Amino acid sequence: MSENTVPEEHPEVLPTEVLPDAVESTLDEATPEPSQTEQGAEPQSEVEAAPEPEPEAAPEPEPEVASEPEPEPATTPTPAPAAPRPAGVIPSPAALASRMAARPTPPVTAAPPAPAHSESARFGRVDEAGHVYVTVGEEEREVGSYPGASPEDALQYFARKYDELAATAALLRARVDIPDVHAKEVADSLALFKEQVAEAKVVGDLAALDTSLAEIEEAVATKRAEEATARAAAKEAAAAAREAIVAEAEKIAATPLSSMQWKTSGERMRELLEEWKTAQRSGARLDKPVETALWERFSHARNGFDKARRSWFADLEQTRDSAKRAKERLVAEAEALSGSKDWAATARAFKGLMDQWRQAGRAARKDDDSLWERFRAAQDAFFSAKDEVVAAENEEYKANLTVKEALLVEAEALLPVTDLDRAKSALRTIQDKWDRAGKVPLADMDRIEKAIRRVESAVRDADEARWKSSNPEVTARATSMITQLEAGIAKVDAQIAAAEAAGESAKVAKLREERASKEQFLAQVRSLG
Repeated sequence: MSENTVPEEHPEVLPTEVLPDAVESTLDEATPEPSQTEQGAEPQSEVEAAPEPEPEAAPEPEPEVASEPEPEPATTPTPAPAAPRPAGVIPSPAALASRMAARPTPPVTAAPPAPAHSESARFGRVDEAGHVYVTVGEEEREVGSYPGASPEDALQYFARKYDELAATAALLRARVDIPDVHAKEVADSLALFKEQVAEAKVVGDLAALDTSLAEIEEAVATKRAEEATARAAAKEAAAAAREAIVAEAEKIAATPLSSMQWKTSGERMRELLEEWKTAQRSGARLDKPVETALWERFSHARNGFDKARRSWFADLEQTRDSAKRAKERLVAEAEALSGSKDWAATARAFKGLMDQWRQAGRAARKDDDSLWERFRAAQDAFFSAKDEVVAAENEEYKANLTVKEALLVEAEALLPVTDLDRAKSALRTIQDKWDRAGKVPLADMDRIEKAIRRVESAVRDADEARWKSSNPEVTARATSMITQLEAGIAKVDAQIAAAEAAGESAKVAKLREERASKEQFLAQVRSLG
């Protein structure tokens, strides 16, 4: 060891994060292994103020940290390669003077504070030979030595190494409670840390450290169970969400074809597929048998829907082709009739073509619209020509209407019929004039014809009534019926007298009802005669 290097007390550093690499670097780089014999203590940082140069002294013995048997005093320990450490050699006076001459003198910074006293040292001791021991229960074991240091410094050195392990254990325990840190991550770090603890040569409460490790293991196990429960719940929720997707797809596929909304249902099927993909990418992973079964149902529903849709539209296309051919025929017939002048017959023919058009069904929208325009154009051409002729005729028929309205006034004056013979003669004269008057405008035809029919019906009814009343056959039948009814009434009167004499009041009441009925019927027959 150079005469300008002095042992540096290992600073107490609490690691900010415990990872496998961090644990290894903490134990390998920050502290020397007790089983190795180091060439010297860690050098002092360059930021310390450089001491005044002193006369060269004889080399001091190298510090040792080892768990091997104590070397013989007369034998110099063989130096082992030290772990890499930051440069910290104090520059020589000449080098320092050269540097100070080349650049401005840097401000003098205060030396770092001396390491704090570690209470963990109470679990160890240093013997007269400089060997450091730790007490574990009733047992005492050697952890190493620190030549060139005072017993207290040597003990504090190994105690601070224990404090680093305890801090790492505390940090591991704290990480268990962090929701974003998975139990496996902590378990991996803990496994590596336990290996380091098993090989560590430190002074401190090792039993407490073992207890902390056991508590961490228990906390990790609890966290594993909680994560397993959460995963199970997430898996169950994911399965329920997938089941809902599948159930909706099956419901759509099972919809009757007659009420299926193909566009809306097709869009919803595509949305369900995207929802499935999203759940598969970002949701909890399902057990393979469960996911496979759900996917098979979902795929079956989609395939069934697609097959039904293809079949439906194939049939629809065929139906539309058939409707198109039928409507093309109807359009051809309508166009052939559009120039006809046989107004009544052609109008009836167009009505029949319209009925057939409605029954033909729908063709494709483009074809249907085009054919309908042609059919309507043929209809419009015929009925426009017909309307023009009717309009001209209506102008001609207005004079006829005036004549018939005057005749209608004469006919209505015959009502009510009091002199049947005079009414019949006058009506025949009116009817002859009515026929000679000719047609009236179509809009007035129904009104004027119904009015004259009412007068004709009244005269005819009066004539039939007189005939019935003077018909000898009818009169004879009525006389015979009157005679029979009168004889029946006389018979009932005799029965009533006999029943009254016998004191049969109930029979008397019944016979009186029968007599009243016969008298009513007799009155009706007499009115007809």
